[in-house]
Amino acid sequence: MAFIMTDSSKNLATLDSAFLEEIYEEYNRRETTKSDPLHFLYRYQKNEDVEIAGLIASSLAYGRTSQICKSVGLILDKMKSPYDFITGIKSDEFSGVFRGFKHRFTTEAELVELLISTKSIVEQYGSLESCFMSGYGKADETVYPALRSFAARLLNSRKRSSLIPMPEGKSAFKRLNLYLRWMVRSDDIDTGIWKDIPTSKLIIPLDTHTHRAGLYFSLTKRKQNDIKTALEITSALKKLNPDDPVKYDFALTRYGINNKQIMESSDKSK
Repeated sequence: MAFIMTDSSKNLATLDSAFLEEIYEEYNRRETTKSDPLHFLYRYQKNEDVEIAGLIASSLAYGRTSQICKSVGLILDKMKSPYDFITGIKSDEFSGVFRGFKHRFTTEAELVELLISTKSIVEQYGSLESCFMSGYGKADETVYPALRSFAARLLNSRKRSSLIPMPEGKSAFKRLNLYLRWMVRSDDIDTGIWKDIPTSKLIIPLDTHTHRAGLYFSLTKRKQNDIKTALEITSALKKLNPDDPVKYDFALTRYGINNKQIMESSDKSK
C-alpha cells in the first residue's frame, strides 16, 4: 500500500510519495476545479489578465467556496480584460463600479484599495510578476521574504486589510501562497505563467484542510495556523518531493475535505 495504517485507530500513520502521487492523479484535474476560484483563471489567454484575475480570486479565497466564487465572478464579470480594465480606469472610478460590494469581512473600500494598489503596481512595474520579483532573492531559501515585500506593496502603507496579510505578522500568507502556486506551478490546474521562481521555493498555502491533513499525516505537530506551521509542512513535503513540494496542495486539500470526519476523530483521540 502507498501508506501505513494502524489497526487500532484506523488512522493514517505515515505518508509517502506513492500515496501523494495517487491522490494527485485523482484530484489534480481541471474538471475538479469547477467549484474552486482557480477556474476563473481559465477564462483568459493573456498572462497579464491571468495574473490580475488570480490576485483577485486568491485574495477573496476565504469562507465558503460557493460564496467565494460568487464574489469573484461578480468582480471579474465587470472586466472583459482585467489588465485593460485596471489600466484603463481612473483610481477614483473604482468605487462607482463596485459600489455595495461585500464579501464576508471584506468591504467595498478594501476591494477598491486592492484594485488601486494593483493598478499602481502594474503602471510602475509593468506587471505583478515584475513587482514580486523585485523583492525576490535567488539566495532566499523560500519565497517568504518576497511574499512580505509583495504584501507591503499591495497594502501601500495601509495598516490592515482583510484581503492582504500584514508583512510583519505571523500569518501563514495562505492566500498569497495560493496565488503563487497558481502562477508558478504548471500542470493541468496551475497556470505556470511566472517562469523565474523555482517551484522548490514555494510554501504550502495553509488552510484548515491542509493543516488538518498535515496533523493527520504527521507532517507537523503544531496546532497554530501560522507561517511557522506552513514552513514545517512544506519542509516535510520537500523530503518527499524536493523540487516541487507544493505539487500536492490541491490534492491534499480535497483529500482533507473528503476525509474530514476521519481526520477530526483522529485528532480528538490523540
